[in-house]
Amino acid sequence: MPRLQSILTVLLCAAMATSASAQDRVALVIGNSSYTTVSPLDNPSRDAELIASTLQQIDFDVTLLIDASQIEMKRALSDFGRKLRDGGLETTGLFYYAGHGVQSFGNNYLLPVDVSLSDAADLDLEGVEAQSVLRQMASARNRTNFVILDACRNNPFADMAEFDAPGLAEMKAPTGTFLAYATSPGAVALDGTGQNSPFTTALAREMIKPGVPVEQMFKQVRVAVLDETRGMQTPWDTSSLTSNFTFVDAPQADPEALAARQLWESVQATKDPVQIMLFLRGYPDSEFAEEARALLAAAIEAELTNDTAAVQRPEPAGPAEDEQAMFEALQANPTLDGYRAFLDAFPNGTYSEFARGEVAALEAKTNVDPIGEGVPAVEPEPEAETELALVTEQERSTVPTVIEYDTPLALPGTVLDGVALSNITGLSPLFPPIEGLPEELWKNATCASCHEWNKERLCEQSNVYLTLSGQKNLEKPHPFNGALKRNLRQWAAGGCQ
Repeated sequence: MPRLQSILTVLLCAAMATSASAQDRVALVIGNSSYTTVSPLDNPSRDAELIASTLQQIDFDVTLLIDASQIEMKRALSDFGRKLRDGGLETTGLFYYAGHGVQSFGNNYLLPVDVSLSDAADLDLEGVEAQSVLRQMASARNRTNFVILDACRNNPFADMAEFDAPGLAEMKAPTGTFLAYATSPGAVALDGTGQNSPFTTALAREMIKPGVPVEQMFKQVRVAVLDETRGMQTPWDTSSLTSNFTFVDAPQADPEALAARQLWESVQATKDPVQIMLFLRGYPDSEFAEEARALLAAAIEAELTNDTAAVQRPEPAGPAEDEQAMFEALQANPTLDGYRAFLDAFPNGTYSEFARGEVAALEAKTNVDPIGEGVPAVEPEPEAETELALVTEQERSTVPTVIEYDTPLALPGTVLDGVALSNITGLSPLFPPIEGLPEELWKNATCASCHEWNKERLCEQSNVYLTLSGQKNLEKPHPFNGALKRNLRQWAAGGCQ
């Protein structure tokens, strides 16, 4: 049966249609499988097709030869050199060969499918010297070239003493050239059991990864092949490149995203709530927005609690029945003697810290309500004294025995009346949460703009108000006035139900 030889020369990017970047990248890819006088190979033709397709994806003008004769290989090399010369200094050249290759007297030869060798001395007449590829590149004087040889397979002339050295010999890379071999010098590469050789499979996969320098890319190929062959094959390369090169450029950063990153790096270091808020106003949907909101919540919490660390407390078990009954009576009629009696009866009870705070406030007889508004009370006119007292008494008497997270608060005359603790963050503050914060950053805004509170975090904060150190914080102004602090403390005292 006559030898079937197919020659497929594909110009994957026609000269009239190629982009400027494609014109700057020229490749010659050869895959020889169907040898007639030596052992055929399964994968080289498929390997060449895979590499040609991959190079076309990354803007190479590719010429592909499958099962080429010596004349066809030499003619293609001549055309390849001409394209490099026509392209000029900035053109990138790439030569890939898969098939049989041998070394003789330190020189490497690529074997065409019609090779017929009976005497080792005739090798240069039958084969294609690998050095001829480098000569074409040197003649073009372009800046960057690649020679990739997946040709170190089994020796087809093992019966000739002159070819007793396995694999290929290492070649010197001329300036501006990167040489890559499927395996180390003098070693044999595996053809592989799949559709492609291990080396070419890894090369095609790694070559299209964006932003990877070529040296790093071939290192990743080496690691992949070592893993695939269980250490039996080590890809080799040698380089004299004089400039950086990536087969696929890294994606261009979005200018707005880059500006957000630069600003966030500066703002994050300051931990200044005002700057964080300004960042969120400018970049509310950036990749750093969630992190910024969390940092802002922590910063505001620190401001409001005077940097008092939240105390990690187990959820209270709840007061005993007699303590609860006495506390409810005091809520309806708060007196100094009543709170003293409560502390005598329950010095370590659930509401003991609360009671001590009330005793301190009543004993001091100041104009500051330690559990109320958190700001100095205005001295009422005599005729208004009864009315104010009634409002305070009404507010206290309508506070439920146990405040629950999702139950509306009963605080007539306040912004919190009818609002559940679970909905607090949906309200707008009455004054800036941080002194000096520009009005446009908090006026008509909601707490949800800054806080990411959930039930557990709010309970943790509320438990602070049950401690002696937390008692001082009750006197500080709060954007929802002291009524919120009082209810948070009572909610915590009841076990954050």
